[in-house]
Amino acid sequence: MNKLQVFELNHPLIEHKLGILRNKKTGTKEFRELIEEISMFLCYTAMNDAKLEDYEISTPLCKMNAKKLNEDNYAFVPILRAGMGMLNGVINVIPNAEIGHIGMYRDETNNHKPVNYFFKVPKNIENKEVILLDPMLATGGSAVDAIDLLKGKGVKSIKFLCIIAAPEGLKNVQQKHPDVKIYCAKIDEKLNEDAYILPGLGDAGDRIYGTK
Repeated sequence: MNKLQVFELNHPLIEHKLGILRNKKTGTKEFRELIEEISMFLCYTAMNDAKLEDYEISTPLCKMNAKKLNEDNYAFVPILRAGMGMLNGVINVIPNAEIGHIGMYRDETNNHKPVNYFFKVPKNIENKEVILLDPMLATGGSAVDAIDLLKGKGVKSIKFLCIIAAPEGLKNVQQKHPDVKIYCAKIDEKLNEDAYILPGLGDAGDRIYGTK
């Protein structure tokens, strides 16, 4: 695994919020809010290399050259359904970015492989930097398939944002797509025999939407 392409948030406040997020006693509302908040921090970190444009403004005292981000250059693509839980957080950072959707679910009867059922992205997606969203990077199967779909549309710049990552998933994505930078709040220990991340936080989609 190329560690230069994997970025883990190491911050006391993130550790504090992850502890609440992982707790099985944390309710749906607070869980959802924490997912959004951590996603916002992830997006800030992922934009460290963003290119800015110069433009002139007037402060209350004088004119000056300021910097701005061309938000038209970016698109957010959550992997349904859990990835939608991250969307409000990242939109707070780049509110005018366009949004696509990739629908996948894990086939519990077929070695936990992802099944694609929906794919819709903005026009001219190939000209944008795409930020892919999914709270959990477990086996990496869904992430790899989603990146394949995006590259099939001609996308050249992709970043992947997740809350929790397993070493197995990181390795899988990096082997298949070494050009994709991965940003996560925490790298956990391993996958269990059911391909869930340990210690993890359970099923992120179920906890976001209160379906279990």
